[in-house]
Amino acid sequence: MRNVLFLVLSVVWIGNVLADPLPSWNEGETKTRLLEFVNRVTEPGSPDFVPTPARVAVFDNDGTLWAEQPVYFQFLYALDRLKEIAAADPSVLNSDVLKAAAQGDLETVAKAGEEGLLEVVMVSHSGISVEDFQADVAKWMATAVHPTKDLPLKHMTYQPMLELLRYLRDEGFTTYIVSGGGIHFMRAFAEEAYGIPPEQIIGSAGKTRYEIVDGEPTILKDPGIAFIDDKAGKPVGIDSKIGRKPILVGGNSDGDFEMLEWATSGDGARLGLIVHHTDATREWAYDRDSHIGRLDRGLDEGPAMNWLFVDMAKDWSRVWSGSGN
Repeated sequence: MRNVLFLVLSVVWIGNVLADPLPSWNEGETKTRLLEFVNRVTEPGSPDFVPTPARVAVFDNDGTLWAEQPVYFQFLYALDRLKEIAAADPSVLNSDVLKAAAQGDLETVAKAGEEGLLEVVMVSHSGISVEDFQADVAKWMATAVHPTKDLPLKHMTYQPMLELLRYLRDEGFTTYIVSGGGIHFMRAFAEEAYGIPPEQIIGSAGKTRYEIVDGEPTILKDPGIAFIDDKAGKPVGIDSKIGRKPILVGGNSDGDFEMLEWATSGDGARLGLIVHHTDATREWAYDRDSHIGRLDRGLDEGPAMNWLFVDMAKDWSRVWSGSGN
């Protein structure tokens, strides 16, 4: 009898686990709104039903799908690659910003602002084919470790957001990344990390050109910026690359404001989601005054647009994909 009871309880427990598509989300209003929204737009006969082709969901990457403090992970890669380039050709360090970056002096680079960051990225992300660049990023990602958390970067994706991505795809959504990060950088790892293929990634792009190199047709990365996929650039990128207005949008900062504002406007069921970094113990707590991922306007204006604010400390039972915290 005891064995039978144990078997019954085990079946019930397993059934409950399998029935919950978001096990790392704590029970509460946030999780309920997510589940109710997906149910409303996928249930045939619902007044809010959305046909499968129009079930488009887009997400920012840095600070939304993985961590972004103390600097964007792409910049950590840029620093490592700049050091390698400078070791082979010291003449590339032709400015104070580049010299500081090669020495790991992030304070000096930060003082140079966006122009300084772009200078480092343009040098470290050019003079190489797209294919070789993405292979180099993938190799770097395999071993890169966070400078303060001592965790592999590949384990610093957010487990609750991975569950949300899988849940949406299981319900007929097509999921995209729309990020200010470099498109070639993200394409090197996003399919393995998030299950999102290269053609469903929209990001900032440097200048590229086609050339025959040693008899091989090649796309080369050149210095210069072709498109910045941030702020007002995000809805423009979505329109030009996807051609549909998303019905679900996830972000975490004011860099995502225009994307959420545009996508949650108009008729039909729509949901804007903001990952609010409130967990100073497991991750970081930051918003209005942060130098990375600043969330100010979104806090002020988002509630009136009925955006869903995800309180990381309260709503997530686990943060990282690579550990049980």
